[in-house]
Amino acid sequence: MTASSVYTPAYAPLSSSKLLSLPKANPYRSPKLSASLLRQLTYSTTRFGVYEELKEVFTTSISVPSFPSLIAMASTSGFLGGVAGNPADVLNVRMQHDAALPASERRNYKHAIDGIIRMTREEGWRSLFRGVWPNSMRAVLMTASQLASYDGFKRVLLQNTALEDNLTTHFTASFMAGFVATTICSPVDVIKTRVMSAKASEGMVSLLARIYQAEGVSWMFRGWVPSFIRLGPHTIATFLFLEQHKKIYRHLKRLDE
Repeated sequence: MTASSVYTPAYAPLSSSKLLSLPKANPYRSPKLSASLLRQLTYSTTRFGVYEELKEVFTTSISVPSFPSLIAMASTSGFLGGVAGNPADVLNVRMQHDAALPASERRNYKHAIDGIIRMTREEGWRSLFRGVWPNSMRAVLMTASQLASYDGFKRVLLQNTALEDNLTTHFTASFMAGFVATTICSPVDVIKTRVMSAKASEGMVSLLARIYQAEGVSWMFRGWVPSFIRLGPHTIATFLFLEQHKKIYRHLKRLDE
């Protein structure tokens, strides 16, 4: 028995012809990632941009918007963001749900743009706005409970504690905002996901009746813990970066002088 005969079986599966025949993975191609990015570009950009613009309009040198006013501004910006981001949100839910479907029922969108085009061509433009009302209501609740509550918590901390306008205050306020946002949005998240992943349209009343009959009241907070694990750090990171961005912008524009 020669040395070559010993090692040949180990090397046989890795022959050059077989290696070349293997499918090449492309780390830069991710359909789900493209849908998530499109959603953030439409939904998040709209709601944050409109909210900050409204705050600037209603803030004067002698007064700042009250907390109810912040809620109203956040609700308005959230609704607009929900409408703007709905097509990407439908696409995002579908692409995430695709793997759970039988192979014959999968949609197999190549990427976000392909999904938008195919949805419009195969189901009509109205399919892009499936679930727009629960999604917009969810966006209203999310923006009000996230943005308005962050500004509210931050204002309370600055006025009633020894904390200053720094990272500690931003972290504390954003953590509490993430907790509030997760709790308020949990029921709407359940409804939104089931509406958007459904094959056929179903009325909101019949959907709620069916969920309640099958699962009871507990459906409202189904998945709260994983939602907070996702939304909590996301909220903290968002506001920490936002505050630093504002600080850099004010410095570049010499607004602090």
